[in-house]
Amino acid sequence: MTRFALTVVRHGETRLNKEKILQGQGVDEPLSDAGHVQAAAAGRFLSRVVFTHAFSSDLTRTKQTIHGILQESEFCRQLTVKYDLRLRERKYGIAEGRALSELRAMAKAAGEQCPAFTPTGGETLAQVKTRGKDFFESLCQLIGDEAASRGPAPPGAPSQRLETLLAEISPPGQSGRWDSNSQPAGPGLAASVLVVTHGAYMRNLFDYFLTDLKCSLPPTLGKFELTSVSPNTGISVFLVSCEEGRRPALQCVCMNLVEHLHEAPDTA
Repeated sequence: MTRFALTVVRHGETRLNKEKILQGQGVDEPLSDAGHVQAAAAGRFLSRVVFTHAFSSDLTRTKQTIHGILQESEFCRQLTVKYDLRLRERKYGIAEGRALSELRAMAKAAGEQCPAFTPTGGETLAQVKTRGKDFFESLCQLIGDEAASRGPAPPGAPSQRLETLLAEISPPGQSGRWDSNSQPAGPGLAASVLVVTHGAYMRNLFDYFLTDLKCSLPPTLGKFELTSVSPNTGISVFLVSCEEGRRPALQCVCMNLVEHLHEAPDTA
């Protein structure tokens, strides 16, 4: 069995996020000043995590965020980032560059509701979920192949610091609801993976984790965290166990954690 930690972070705020304008894939807006502050705050929050792999959407707002995070790292400043088109935001077609309220009006006119409504030229939720599934399966294959080539990780593997770090800097019961019972048992973690992506994409990826893979959740996690889009630079952490011929097993350590934003001014 191969076990690894997966940390998923939404990109920092852009001007269009604040104005509630849909960006999707076609509007490649950079981070605002507040977004850069958020990315740096997330980086300081995660600065002692020993990431072994880093992946990002290739859109500007995610590229700037992951570099902002790694710049604050004590161990991973030189870590190579792999940009993957499968991590891009949901494509909103003709609604991109238009207000969220206009998308809702389009959905109402079609007799549908958001987020299930698909504007002309956009992706369906099923298509976004398929992209997420494809990325996650390839990630499991990559980590499994690497682990097989070098043998099992020792119990004290550096990447295993992630859970201890979360316990130190974010006490249970605070925003994001981390699971105090998620300390790993058995073999050490083979890898610690950082992924920076987008809000609607994350919601669909997590739906795949919860619905298809039956991811276990912290007992205090509420319906709001499960159904809402992550705040900018919200942090979600999962422990993943992979075994040949079996469905991956996931345990959610925290979802949409925003403790780091308490130190970042003017980001509400």
